[in-house]
Amino acid sequence: MISLFILPALLVLLAFVAASSLRILREYQRGVVFQLGRFWRVKGPGLVILIPGVQQMVRIDLRIVVLDVPSQDVISRDNVTLKVNAVLYFRVVDPEKAVIQVENFLAATSQLAQTTLRAVLGKHTLDEMLSERERLNLDLQKILDSQTDAWGIKVTNVEIKHVDLNDTMIRAIARQAEAERERRAKVIHAEGELQAAEKLAQAAEILAQQPQAIQLRYLETLTVIAADKNSTIVFPLPMDIVAPLIENLKRRPQG
Repeated sequence: MISLFILPALLVLLAFVAASSLRILREYQRGVVFQLGRFWRVKGPGLVILIPGVQQMVRIDLRIVVLDVPSQDVISRDNVTLKVNAVLYFRVVDPEKAVIQVENFLAATSQLAQTTLRAVLGKHTLDEMLSERERLNLDLQKILDSQTDAWGIKVTNVEIKHVDLNDTMIRAIARQAEAERERRAKVIHAEGELQAAEKLAQAAEILAQQPQAIQLRYLETLTVIAADKNSTIVFPLPMDIVAPLIENLKRRPQG
């Protein structure tokens, strides 16, 4: 009678042990196996058999993790206070290091990204943050990747999302942009005047070589003025016509 109860119990115990010793890892998972507390090997994917009570396994996901870096208060090199947040893309490339070398690689990477973001952006001016974002992203990625290499983590990309300024700084930037546009407009106007003066000088040289040409210009100007139906026309008189008359008047004897 006793053996009848022992056999089913043994079967149930064996089934429980077999179930507890089997693990199934997906394609993107790896298992870091410890045997009696010491690292043994990395297993997976697929079916993994463990010795209950002797071996323990920690699952590690090898997919890319998207980590949102919270908004950080940054003081730029030109003493501008702003808030900057970013997004970090990384993945585990060495499950053994990710489990053994750091307690929580997600939290450690997040804290490291926050401090690195403040340190790197604090060395640049506001204009550089706004206009050279790609270069800053690359600098952040290289620094984080070199520091997380000991944890078995590969940082694939870092993107600065937002650079938030206070209202006073936004108005100052708007005034600066408006002044810059006015400066460009004045420079363009001055360049236009310079080009016009050069062309007028060239035209004067050509007209001086051919005095008859200026008469044609006068007639063309008169045609343009007459087309507007003006009742009064002020027309310039060439000096080469007036000058001989003035000379003759000066030569006449005084009466």
